[in-house]
Amino acid sequence: MHSLRPRLSNPVRFSFKFCKNCTRQLSQQAQGPLETENDWTDFQQTRTSLKTLMDAMSQYGSTQTSQWSLRDSLHRPTKDATLSALLASGAHFGHASSRMNPNFLPYAYGTRAGITLIDLDHTLPLLRRAAKVVRAVAANDGQIVFIGTRADIRPVVQKAAQRLGTQGFHVGDRWLPGTLTNKWQMFGHETVRSKRIVPDLVILLNPIQNMNALQECALSNVPTIAIVDSNVDPRIVMYPIPANDESPQTAEIIAGVLSIAGREGIAIREAETQRMRMAVDSAWEDFNKMQVMQDTRQPQRSDAEAFDY
Repeated sequence: MHSLRPRLSNPVRFSFKFCKNCTRQLSQQAQGPLETENDWTDFQQTRTSLKTLMDAMSQYGSTQTSQWSLRDSLHRPTKDATLSALLASGAHFGHASSRMNPNFLPYAYGTRAGITLIDLDHTLPLLRRAAKVVRAVAANDGQIVFIGTRADIRPVVQKAAQRLGTQGFHVGDRWLPGTLTNKWQMFGHETVRSKRIVPDLVILLNPIQNMNALQECALSNVPTIAIVDSNVDPRIVMYPIPANDESPQTAEIIAGVLSIAGREGIAIREAETQRMRMAVDSAWEDFNKMQVMQDTRQPQRSDAEAFDY
């Protein structure tokens, strides 16, 4: 019994089926050598048919315009860090459990294979608190110094200071003892009187190697932010950030977040300055308009009235 329903051809299904057959034939021919002339002729015909089909179907589908790549946290840092980013950078790895400072215990998650694991649930909110401090200092025209004296984190402090413009400074080689406590002899009386020598905030990426800087900041009443590892006493820093201080990737993330917060503070200060300047200009224009209106309303006396006593 023949069906009365007409046959409808499906060119798309046929094309996919033909493409699958061509691909299968090419894969089968690629497995073995072309021994005879017929094998070579079949191979050329199949390749020509596949090329024709690909040219015909290339107008359909999508075009890939971008490729995924690992984010460069040094040159393009993120505004806010995430737990996954900190975890991927190794921020949770501390030192050996035998070297853990007793005062670091609130920030420790536990131990594994003799290594202290840092609780990143404490790291993230403390990093955000430090970012708020940097933003507030930068918004009040404060000077911020980034200190990182290891060779692998020297570019990190340089980039972080560059993002703050004239308000950012960095120390990448060595902190000279007496920079703050002996500033009169190091810089001279005229320089100390005419310029701002004492910073408003100091950020340390490796505090253990810069204990002199921490002590001078404490004596000079300068607030400090530092990455604190498991072998460091968090009380030596005003705003500690518990994390792995030997990981350059962790330093890039933390310094990037803090420097972007400082750049936001500078933008807030510039916007506020612009708003105040516009308000002063508007008030001055209103004052001039009122002065002109008063001058036009005041009656003008004649010369006789002016000299009439």
